[in-house]
Amino acid sequence: MATSMNSDRAAASQEARSCLVEGYAHDRFADVRRIFEENIRDGVDVGASLTVAVAGELVVDLWGGWSDAGRTRPWQQDTLVNVYSVSKTMAAMTILLLADKAVLDPDATVAFYWPEFAQSGKKEVRLRHLLAHSAGLSGWKEPMATTDLFDWEKATTLLARQQPYWEPGSAPGYHGITQGFLLGEVVRRATGEMLGDIFQREIAEPLGADFHLGLDPVHHARVAPMIAERTHDGPPRGTPTELMINAVTNPLLYPFMTEATGTAEWTAAHIYAANGQGNARSIAKAHALLANGGEVGGRRLLSEAWCRRALKLQIEGLDLVLGMPARFGLGFGLPGDWLEAPHSDCIFWPGSGGAMSLVDLRARMSFGYAMNQRGGSGTLVDPRPMKLLRAVWAALSDF
Repeated sequence: MATSMNSDRAAASQEARSCLVEGYAHDRFADVRRIFEENIRDGVDVGASLTVAVAGELVVDLWGGWSDAGRTRPWQQDTLVNVYSVSKTMAAMTILLLADKAVLDPDATVAFYWPEFAQSGKKEVRLRHLLAHSAGLSGWKEPMATTDLFDWEKATTLLARQQPYWEPGSAPGYHGITQGFLLGEVVRRATGEMLGDIFQREIAEPLGADFHLGLDPVHHARVAPMIAERTHDGPPRGTPTELMINAVTNPLLYPFMTEATGTAEWTAAHIYAANGQGNARSIAKAHALLANGGEVGGRRLLSEAWCRRALKLQIEGLDLVLGMPARFGLGFGLPGDWLEAPHSDCIFWPGSGGAMSLVDLRARMSFGYAMNQRGGSGTLVDPRPMKLLRAVWAALSDF
């Protein structure tokens, strides 16, 4: 009798945990839902969201778990979370949109828009070098405090003054934090506006994507703070390069970038490479624009030609910062050692700790995954979204 009662309690407990997952998944994506539910049930994820759009339709839209480490507040449909470097993909889309409008030209020199940038041997650095992490400005040379990330003028002025760490355009080297300041200042000089404001007006709002590059304080209560993973809180493991050490210690990013995510000062700042606030649905809805050739719901925001420009290889080789092979298109990573894809018409980028964005232009599919429990695998792309993504591709092969 006692054994039966314990079994009943265990079954009830398991059912309660599984009920924490809400949302919808098309029958073809039942395996995707199963994996997501198992991650929540087994504690692989504390709280998370997963969305897949095909031809602009949400075929998977799931959320579940808890928005806090104490597991007292359920993850809601509109919960927001810091997605770190997935932010870069939204900044890149904004650049593509401005290029489509002939406001920016990726082949133009950065100094054409930002004259002070020509200092210290950077006269010939191109906008496309910034987009492809090959400008040689992966970190600051002058001392930076973490609070200096909130000082736009200081962060950009120091980058304009300094000499590149390597010959621009000759090799990739991940611009983990600096890319957002570099791209943002080009946009500010060319338009008189901040990149995040243009993204909100021209992309997020028309697409109904609840993603923010600089969060209005009115939304801050919806933010789920990041949870430091148990064994490691930082960039990918391995023997760090000197440039990686510079990038993560000047300023000292970890554990600051985890702890700061729950503060209004961080979420509202203009750190376009790292502090975007969103969820899986907002990632997938925003990137549906690229997946569908620039037109969603009968409304064209971007030409198909500029969507496909993101696929064009800009540089490949050993990444001088991460110490591993890299392939970069125009603002996005391309399939290769970092990510195996069923074909080459895919662009992607992950966020530190686990968040993931991917666009499959051939399948017209956009994929978004966001969570609050940082992963500790030490790989660039976290195993959690990769397992889900493989299941998505398996389901798509049946369409």
